[in-house]
Amino acid sequence: MPPGSTPHAYTAIPGWVRALAVVAAVVVVLPLLAMVLRVDWTHFVPLVTSESSLTALALSLRTSAASTVLCIVLGVPLAVVLARDTFRLQGLLRSLVLLPLVLPPVVGGIALLYTFGRQGLLGRTLDVLGLQIAFSTTAVVLAQTFVALPFLVVSLEGALRTSGSRYEAVAATLGAPPGIVFRRVTLPLVLPGLASGAVLSFARSLGEFGATLTFAGSLQGVTRTLPLEIYLQRETDPDAAVALSLVLVAVAVAVVALAYRRPAAARTGSGRTTAAAPAGGNVT
Repeated sequence: MPPGSTPHAYTAIPGWVRALAVVAAVVVVLPLLAMVLRVDWTHFVPLVTSESSLTALALSLRTSAASTVLCIVLGVPLAVVLARDTFRLQGLLRSLVLLPLVLPPVVGGIALLYTFGRQGLLGRTLDVLGLQIAFSTTAVVLAQTFVALPFLVVSLEGALRTSGSRYEAVAATLGAPPGIVFRRVTLPLVLPGLASGAVLSFARSLGEFGATLTFAGSLQGVTRTLPLEIYLQRETDPDAAVALSLVLVAVAVAVVALAYRRPAAARTGSGRTTAAAPAGGNVT
């Protein structure tokens, strides 16, 4: 390599790998293309702007935002404990936290129903307190949080393990208490992973169907999110169902694209931050 030149990334990919990649792309893209071709574009706007459709979309956006906030509040401490702490049954806890990734959503809905329903584990206590969770908007948020929380935990735990703990150790030796270290060092280091996890959690919440239907039902304006509206429209108005499906796909694509753009943009910035962190010496 000539002096002063920079190494290039290795790009030699076997032909069979490229062929399988094309097949994989077709498997994903072809059904979406078929749906686009099926849309009745002449009536697209009236189909997606009906009162029931707009109500369902607004409810989906509100509950998905609420569940994402809940995922951040609960998932950040959980990911930090799993990545930084060591204790007995840690592997079992991680497996249980990630279980919703492979669990059928309807099973999650049943589990939530037998926990928070009127005859559930906590239902009678909540009923005495005058709280009705099942078949309410709160139930929608809980169902979405149940299925979306693992996405944030996986993203953030991976970011925590990749970043290591050396800068946190330096901050601790400078006299910073654990709370300051967590707020001023740990969180800035893993902010790209947290952002990606939050966006993916929002996308998963937006598409949640099975757990919501089982635990929250389908009450218009209360629990009928956009996926439930699509399911109902499929029985009565297939054109409306296809149009709404395209809207949901478009929103999901935008959200996922945002999730995969943030880390790329943040890597250069995080590199500058981590390089400067130890030199500053002032973390309090």
